[in-house]
Amino acid sequence: MVVNTASYCGFTGQYDDLEKIYSKYQQKGFIVLGFPSNDFGQQEPGTNKQIADFCKNTYDVKFPMFTKSSVSGKNPNPLFKMLIEKTGTTPKWNFYKYLIDRNGNVVEAYGSLSNPSGRTITSQIEKLLQGKQ
Repeated sequence: MVVNTASYCGFTGQYDDLEKIYSKYQQKGFIVLGFPSNDFGQQEPGTNKQIADFCKNTYDVKFPMFTKSSVSGKNPNPLFKMLIEKTGTTPKWNFYKYLIDRNGNVVEAYGSLSNPSGRTITSQIEKLLQGKQ
């Protein structure tokens, strides 16, 4: 799962849910990739060090977090550019999620309101981990 994140957003609590699903499914090959971005509401103003400290100290994030980058607009980072092209959907806000299968195919895009540890997303993760789609 690829997700754009922000430290000062109303959805920042989703770090807990992302860490829960990462911890629960990691041994089966599932991974969460976090991409901090200041694209929406200027809600990620910090440096990469400040972001890393916040994620570790506040939410004990263990899944990989990348350096701050753009995920929308004219110059999204290369991964998000590809995700946008493949899905036809651009992140609308922080904590927009793309679920990708083991072969690199984008399975689904989920908006910020979708809880990462909710049944909708976890049932799809479980299907993918069992080799079903």
